[in-house]
Amino acid sequence: MMSNPEPGLPLLPGTSCADPTKTDFHRSQTLNYTHGYAMARRPTVGIGGDRLQVNQLSQADLDELANKAPLLTYGEPKPAAPPEFIPAHVAFDKKVLKFDAYFQEDVSMSTDEHYRIRQVHIYYYLEDDSMSVMEPLVENSGIPQGKLIKRQRLPKNDRGDHYHWKDLNRGINITVYGRTFHIVDCDGFTQEFLESQGIELNPPGKMALDPYTELRKRPLHQYVTPSDFDQLKQFLTFDKQVLRFYAIWDDTDSMFGECRKYIIHYYLMDDTVEIREIHERNDGRDPFPVLMNRQRMPKVLVDAKNFPKCVLEISDQEVLEWYTAKDFIVGKPLTILGRTFFIYDCDPFTRHYYKEKFGISDLPCIDVSKKEQPPVKQELPPYNGFGPVDDSAQNCFVLIPKAPKKDVIKMLMNENKVLRFLASLESPYPEDKGRRFVFSYFLATDMISIFEPPVRNSGIIGGKYLGRTKVAKPHSPPGNPIYYSPSDFFIGAVIDVFGHRFIILDTDDYVLKYMESNAAQYSPEALLSIQKHIQKREAPAPKLEKKPTGVDPSMQELEALIDRIQKQVKDHPCRDNIREAFQVYDKEATGFVDREVFFKICSTLSVPVDDSLTKELIRMCSHGEDKINYYNFVRAFSN
Repeated sequence: MMSNPEPGLPLLPGTSCADPTKTDFHRSQTLNYTHGYAMARRPTVGIGGDRLQVNQLSQADLDELANKAPLLTYGEPKPAAPPEFIPAHVAFDKKVLKFDAYFQEDVSMSTDEHYRIRQVHIYYYLEDDSMSVMEPLVENSGIPQGKLIKRQRLPKNDRGDHYHWKDLNRGINITVYGRTFHIVDCDGFTQEFLESQGIELNPPGKMALDPYTELRKRPLHQYVTPSDFDQLKQFLTFDKQVLRFYAIWDDTDSMFGECRKYIIHYYLMDDTVEIREIHERNDGRDPFPVLMNRQRMPKVLVDAKNFPKCVLEISDQEVLEWYTAKDFIVGKPLTILGRTFFIYDCDPFTRHYYKEKFGISDLPCIDVSKKEQPPVKQELPPYNGFGPVDDSAQNCFVLIPKAPKKDVIKMLMNENKVLRFLASLESPYPEDKGRRFVFSYFLATDMISIFEPPVRNSGIIGGKYLGRTKVAKPHSPPGNPIYYSPSDFFIGAVIDVFGHRFIILDTDDYVLKYMESNAAQYSPEALLSIQKHIQKREAPAPKLEKKPTGVDPSMQELEALIDRIQKQVKDHPCRDNIREAFQVYDKEATGFVDREVFFKICSTLSVPVDDSLTKELIRMCSHGEDKINYYNFVRAFSN
């Protein structure tokens, strides 16, 4: 076999040469056996295993050659005879599609009906695609019926299209000349024709009925079986027989509510109820005699959501149960039209009726009178710290506060009377040690003013330290403060003024005269301090052991005992608060406390009352069997 190694050379003698290396010249198989059957197969390689050239023809060319093979074999085919032409008016002559439909028409000027349902038949003529709408005649309808739309092609939209039988189906709406028709069903021929044309029909619907037409089909007169209850017999039997109940309506839980009394009348002749008000003199209400007019009272209403609530007249159709005489029981609450009444009594005729009719013979008579509650004690609110307590309390008594009343007699008797004292400031700061203050106590108003005399080169500006004001004692209640009185001012006394502690050092001559003339107001401790001050001023002794002239020997013995106890209990923990502990119980500043209170305070502060010196001091400070003067006792244990 000759082969052409060069693809560009023509396959001619002299241009081809044999391949000397080729030794295989067999031909590939074209048959193959599958499941025992000989099947033709296309060889993949040529003679000697040479590669076959790929077919250069496209699939379209191959298909064309396959189609031309019969033509080349048998020649040109004969054309078929043209079909016979049948015009549409012949092919679809007397073939009509029928649909059942209805449309809704509004009725504006009628009280019996608001809308009307009109049933129609829609015909579709296949021969010319025309349609007509016919309404069957209804007897005594009063409406011109028959042909609603004559036969014509009906417009489908504004673009000039017309309805075709392909647009019609069950369960759809079509609008023709402003009327919307709802297609419900069709006849058998129409269903068979549309299904043969490949149209899937919707399931048939239900034809709507005209409510007014159905109403007219009902019988004109409906027979109602009369009730066995004889109202005329009830009227004649119970005429002028009325049950009278006494009730209250307690509305005190609401704002501005009150407890009011009513009379409930139940008329046996027609089972009606009347509620009358009971007015009292000067009750502040208009004299309306009737709260509710005589009427039948519903007990259980029908739960109708669309029932007009504005209608006052209620018929038997809206009520399941009415109030009867057995619902009015003395001692039980009764709710009428949303208001709960409590029946507490009835008249003798009502008691006799319940005994004869229901067998109830023990109707109680309940006392509903409310006892007057004791008047609420007015309590002042806590003191807020602004202004005097008496002045702030006036805002709680009246709407327009007035100035608190003053003791005019005291002001007239003590006018221009001032007690002056010299005091030093008890302060931990060393620069305050040498400061001196002048206390002025005004007897007319019980006010205190403090003045600091200026000292040159002291670095402290003197002048008014505190203006006229009332100073309350420490640890006194804010709402009922205890103010300093003249008996609290004596030599050696500690005065606490708004957290600053002052020690009285000296007094003027008028204070001494005032204390001598009003010795009953002062404690023995205060009088003793004045006596010591007078002795030091008149004849100061160089030695402390020397007995002062004009002093009672018992007082001298008391002072010596106090000095011994002070040396013995120098570091006792009660020295800082023993004075305040006794002053809490002695609110009137008398200087005396009960014996039980005295030993209770000593036990609380761990004072050694079992010591011999302390027992002797208690004996000397005792005033009778029940009272103890704690001023001298405090001096022995305080700073």
